[in-house]
Amino acid sequence: MLTINRDDLDQMDKRSRTNLVNSLSGYKSANLLGTIDQDGLTNVAIVSSVFHVGANPPLIGMLMRPHTVPRHSLENIIHTESYTLNHVHSGMIEQAHQTAARYPKEESEFTATGLTPIYRGECPAPFVGECKLGIALKLSEKVTLANETELIIGEVVSIYIESDCIEKDGYVDIACLDTVCVSGLDSYHRSERIKRMPYPKPS
Repeated sequence: MLTINRDDLDQMDKRSRTNLVNSLSGYKSANLLGTIDQDGLTNVAIVSSVFHVGANPPLIGMLMRPHTVPRHSLENIIHTESYTLNHVHSGMIEQAHQTAARYPKEESEFTATGLTPIYRGECPAPFVGECKLGIALKLSEKVTLANETELIIGEVVSIYIESDCIEKDGYVDIACLDTVCVSGLDSYHRSERIKRMPYPKPS
């Protein structure tokens, strides 16, 4: 078995180290983050560090890279306190991945990639029309972590989902949605459910 210690990591070239460390955490969810600024300019960006925080109140966390350079999505969330998360499916991987390109603020990624901004309910931020699951969130808390990464916690305001992909007990069948996951920075994968397990109790 190969051993890679911290000294080895420090001596690797930047690209190899970045690819290695980003792959260590395994599969991550692929979401498109929809935001809008005070002037109505939209932004959409792929994110893969989204996670469950709590069910009551319903909270979802997201990690965003350090705000050491302009981060249009983060700036929009801070100013409007509203955003959407939209599951990426296998039919839109190329468009979703392209949203990571560094477009100027005045050029919307929706326009650049051909994705469709749509508006639902009272959420000012755009959803992605091509996605089968979209979540509207309002900013609950922002925390700057030790490495200047920003932890964004949002409260779920509303959920829009294909009706045949949610089970009677509330379980969202992401395989039914064809939701994809990411490993590393650029490798996309389909999910396949093996089985659902019962709630564990001591024998």
